[in-house]
Amino acid sequence: MSKTTDHKEGKAAVKVIYFPSKTLADGSHPFLVRITKDRKRKYIATGLSLLPRYWNAEKSNYRDAIRKSYPEPYREQLIKDLTDWEAKYSEAANTLASADEQHDAPAVAAKAIEGRKAARRIKLLAYCDELSAGYLKTGQAGNATVYRDLRNQLAKFVASQANAPAPPTGRGQADAWTAWINRYDVPLDRVNVQFCTEWEQTLRATGIKEITLSLRFRTLRAVLNQAIAAGLVKPTAYPFARTVAEKHKLQVGKFDVSTGKRAISRDELRNLEALTPVTDRQRLAKDVFLFSFYGGGINFVDLAQLRWRDLSGVALSTGHADRLHYVRQKTGGKFSLRLLAPAAAIVGAYRPFTFATPDSYVFPVLDSAKHVSPAQVMNRLHKVLGQVNSDLKTLGQLAGIAIPLTTYVARHTFATTLRMSGAGTAVISQAMGHKTEAITTVYLDSFASDLIDTAFEGLL
Repeated sequence: MSKTTDHKEGKAAVKVIYFPSKTLADGSHPFLVRITKDRKRKYIATGLSLLPRYWNAEKSNYRDAIRKSYPEPYREQLIKDLTDWEAKYSEAANTLASADEQHDAPAVAAKAIEGRKAARRIKLLAYCDELSAGYLKTGQAGNATVYRDLRNQLAKFVASQANAPAPPTGRGQADAWTAWINRYDVPLDRVNVQFCTEWEQTLRATGIKEITLSLRFRTLRAVLNQAIAAGLVKPTAYPFARTVAEKHKLQVGKFDVSTGKRAISRDELRNLEALTPVTDRQRLAKDVFLFSFYGGGINFVDLAQLRWRDLSGVALSTGHADRLHYVRQKTGGKFSLRLLAPAAAIVGAYRPFTFATPDSYVFPVLDSAKHVSPAQVMNRLHKVLGQVNSDLKTLGQLAGIAIPLTTYVARHTFATTLRMSGAGTAVISQAMGHKTEAITTVYLDSFASDLIDTAFEGLL
């Protein structure tokens, strides 16, 4: 006989609220998750707060109430974190309501964190591995590499702190790596202000560049944000400043991410074009650089994964194409651009050698028969990129170019050349697939310096 009930269990209401009745030491007020069930309430501390001048009490939703005067990217990150908190407890409320069993607000709170004890067994390096593997499964090889590199750097630091042997590296070391982190990995909540300060000092002692320091700590911040959202660690020890008032915490924005001159002139580009490569590797390196420049600043990861089906208007006689369509791996942005004659000539030269079917790769970097799994693709791209950049430096010296050439220089040169032609930053940002114009500005720093130098010449 089926079980029946005399009522339909209601769903608890979950809402993130700003709590001005409590004032923290820095003058801010905390955000709480409020769970309401059968007219009874329970409040959960999120560890997030906001100064009152950034809060519009006339708005009912925190997404609208957090004023736009609150500096970015802090505002965007705060909204994301609050959304994650609300979603976590809303999911628990949905689960209990669907089960149609009587429960109260504390039961919803308990349901949301019932897996926390098991989750706490996940540690820092293992969690970096987990995130990297997740990106790899979704085809985001670039992000997977960033998290893997972070793990490798953190492992060296953890080893030095624990007087442990160096972590195993290289292929075929999976079992050794697993054994190493099982013994020496540290809990996620160990990553506090002191941990970050000591790691920064250790990295600086190696002579690491500021822009790399910024990348390392931005990635570590992303790791902790995802861990907090997943309920793997409490936000109380979060080491990164969310407001300007949190001066005792790490300010990621303190790192100098301005770059030196990373673009070459049109004359230097012509010298590179005039070079005759000696080896097939040098020819590929030259073609990659020039295709990136003439192809909208396309980066190496996307260029290497272009397939013939991504080209339209291909002439059978020459192999030249009219347009290129692709999805940028890093951001998921879709691009469709007209191929200029030099770029069309480059792909046309490869057609006799690489075209078998529309699914064949345009450039001879990946082999669809050998590089099948995301890990194989990522490893191959990492290897060939190193070769290409090494060969570009050789070609640059032969062409009399002072700046060490890399694929990144091609992208900078594209952006700078567009700017010199009169294109606005917004247009360049869209062409390069940047999320914000602030990122594009980094690419154009050297252009701004050149303008100042030219202006000073007017003093003579």
